[in-house]
Amino acid sequence: MTDDDRYKLFGVYLSEPTVDALAESLYEEAGVVDLETYFDETADFVPAGDPGADTTDALLADVLESFATLYDHAAFETAEAVDPDSFTLVHLAARPRHVTELRERFQAAATIQETDLRTVQTAILAAHLETELTA
Repeated sequence: MTDDDRYKLFGVYLSEPTVDALAESLYEEAGVVDLETYFDETADFVPAGDPGADTTDALLADVLESFATLYDHAAFETAEAVDPDSFTLVHLAARPRHVTELRERFQAAATIQETDLRTVQTAILAAHLETELTA
């Protein structure tokens, strides 16, 4: 099985409104009913052809492609104000190459912003989904 035949799980921490916006988007695009339990967190890979995995890979590829623009529009200060205990870990699936590149970019953004990954992941994905960070 090659990297083109499977997706790797990628965990991101998001604020509740961002999780809700992501879940709504994935429901509309792929029929994912329960985002938080859709992917088996114990699995290393998800086979290509899974509608949820195909959709999350496309979403993360879009985030990767427009990362610089999203970074410029991300509300990092607002994301930093989110209660640290209220972030939710969500697992998404993406091509291993996308996972590696996104991890590197999220880490670089966290270093530049002098903040944690939860803040960066929430701010960037909220900017992509064009949603508010807090309720």
